[in-house]
Amino acid sequence: MEDREIVDLYWARSESAISETAHKYGKYCHTVAHNILCSIEDSEECVNDTYMRAWNSMPQHRPSVLKTFLGKITRNLALNRYKTLSADKRNSGQMPLALEELKCCVPGEDNTANIVDDLALAEIFNRFLASLSEEQRKIFMRRYWYLSSIKEIANEYSVGESKVKMSLMRSRNELKTLLETEGISL
Repeated sequence: MEDREIVDLYWARSESAISETAHKYGKYCHTVAHNILCSIEDSEECVNDTYMRAWNSMPQHRPSVLKTFLGKITRNLALNRYKTLSADKRNSGQMPLALEELKCCVPGEDNTANIVDDLALAEIFNRFLASLSEEQRKIFMRRYWYLSSIKEIANEYSVGESKVKMSLMRSRNELKTLLETEGISL
């Protein structure tokens, strides 16, 4: 079923919207949640919560890209759950590794208050992503948006893990340089 048709089902308040969403994007949403949470049970709960959030937000909002809309909801729910779980010291996974890798090229919490316009930072980041080759951009997003492991990325793109690591390192260095050039203190 096409995305437009699925969205129409949500707008018509048809319960089949959820089953169609699960059929088409369930595995995708589960992968997004599992890369953050590393728990099948927690991931399933996040995915179910995603369907409820989509159901509740559709009458007010018609997403232009359903996959991205669902992925963003799933990711935010999984990150919130991760914070709760990590407060209890019960979780591990790709989140701490990815955050550690980005530490040198992302403004810290203390400096975030000094950034007057978050839109300017988003524009810089979008410019950075546009400057990357397609392969670099895919690798970067898989690591830092979807929180995939180095091994998963290497397998998906049929390249060696060392190539993925090198691409990520170069991308982080480029991001850091761009942010410093734009006057964003790290």
